[in-house]
Amino acid sequence: MKRIYKITLLVGITILVSSCHNNSAPNYQYFPNMYESVSYEPYSEAKIFKGGKEGQLPVEGTINRGFEPYEYENSTAGYELAKANLKSPLDSNERNSGKGKELFEIYCISCHGATGNGKGKLVEREKFLGVPSYKDRVITEGSIFHVETYGLNAMGSHANQLSAHERWLVADYVLKLKSQL
Repeated sequence: MKRIYKITLLVGITILVSSCHNNSAPNYQYFPNMYESVSYEPYSEAKIFKGGKEGQLPVEGTINRGFEPYEYENSTAGYELAKANLKSPLDSNERNSGKGKELFEIYCISCHGATGNGKGKLVEREKFLGVPSYKDRVITEGSIFHVETYGLNAMGSHANQLSAHERWLVADYVLKLKSQL
């Protein structure tokens, strides 16, 4: 009989202990400052930093990770220099990939049209007017890359949507479309 009481007591204690556990709120934290760090306001005052504020400017000459400098300026002269001198770094295997066509169909087809004739959906619906056909322009891979990087006239820059490699792929595809017109 004593054995039944011991088993009942053990089962009761097990149920009591397991019912008090809450998975969403742990009981103890080991090194709580690792879980709940002290937050700082970026522009608040701090005596330990130069100028007395938390938010500091990057060191002069630093470049963002993944950023590739582009040496041609955003001007007509920069456009002409890029048109004359800038060459694609793509090799023959990358030029034949379908990635340039995919990117063109995502970013360019709505204005420039599927064949590059300047008759995309937005032009047909008269949202944008004056989008030129590729066959009417003297363009090179350098001029296309420059326009994709900085934009020209009503066309905005695509440098924030496309990496430099992707812009070169699109420029190569645009030249293929131009040769087909």
